[in-house]
Amino acid sequence: MRAMLEQLITLTRRGPVALARIVDTTGAGPREPGAAMVVTAAGEVFGSLSGGCVESTVVESARQVLATGHAVSDRFGYADGDGFEVGLTCGGEIEVFVERVDDDRLVPLEALRQQIDADRPVALATTLDSVVEWKLLRPGDSEPWRGVDRDARALFAAGRSGVVGAEECETEQTRRPRVFVQTFGIPARMILAGANDFVRALARTGRQLGYRVTVVDARETFATTARFPAAHEVIVDWPHRYFAAERAAGRIDDRTVVCVLTHDTKFDVPAIAAALNMDEIAFVGALGSRRTHAERTERLRAAGVTEGRLARLKSPLGLDLNARTPDETAISIAAQILAERGGSSARPLDRTDGPIHH
Repeated sequence: MRAMLEQLITLTRRGPVALARIVDTTGAGPREPGAAMVVTAAGEVFGSLSGGCVESTVVESARQVLATGHAVSDRFGYADGDGFEVGLTCGGEIEVFVERVDDDRLVPLEALRQQIDADRPVALATTLDSVVEWKLLRPGDSEPWRGVDRDARALFAAGRSGVVGAEECETEQTRRPRVFVQTFGIPARMILAGANDFVRALARTGRQLGYRVTVVDARETFATTARFPAAHEVIVDWPHRYFAAERAAGRIDDRTVVCVLTHDTKFDVPAIAAALNMDEIAFVGALGSRRTHAERTERLRAAGVTEGRLARLKSPLGLDLNARTPDETAISIAAQILAERGGSSARPLDRTDGPIHH
């Protein structure tokens, strides 16, 4: 839903829409909780939930929701590829909640967007009833809500999205509805040192993967927002000095990815050395040939980088895809980052066994 938030606000200003979200998953699934699809009264469809497995049925539910105003919940399980039933071919199960969103939701939606744009963690809690209630959760909030506030805030604090609460069997007890808590945490950072075509391509790819992308280079002529429109910010500074300042400000954590793509010893050696000496950084990579890597490694040793630190360096950077162009190279680098982040082998799936989704 994060990627569709701006579009959702724009469409809602024009009239009621149906918002469908995956709220629960079991086993292997095509998308994570929070994946969203929007259907307008004119039948326009934006976004997807399963890559085509269940969308047609969800569109029909959306039409019903738009007509009645009452939300519905659909659950989809495994469907044999040779059968006629609608379902998932991946073997998992998903629950899709479809609700009508009118202009009275614009205030919380815009508040949600403001929190996200300001890089402040926030969560949207949604009651999974025919008549839906929303509540925005922010750090430090303590107001009781529907008997599930503690559970919802625990999920929010953990940075996870999921369902809390349940309807009680005893009628005399306070009703605890099922509530979907969709958490919008601070995005992980991708810091790219350099100001060339490879940086521009990787900035685009990194943003598509949900990273907050920063481009940093000391050359004012090259480090401009016009040259790197996909980056969230472009900084004119020496990369190693910028890394130190961001660390001191607490803006580097164990999800941060650093890629040094400068091809210039006076920039890349101090930048790589600084990044390798920060345990908080999850991934440190450097672009270059094997010869460049060997020469650079000797310079890093001379700069005092220990063997243990050097072992963290991903260089030459990227997977073996025979990538040549900047865009191809960006894909090879992003694939390596995804594999490292997920503890995956990066081998072709047709040469592996077991679950596709870890």
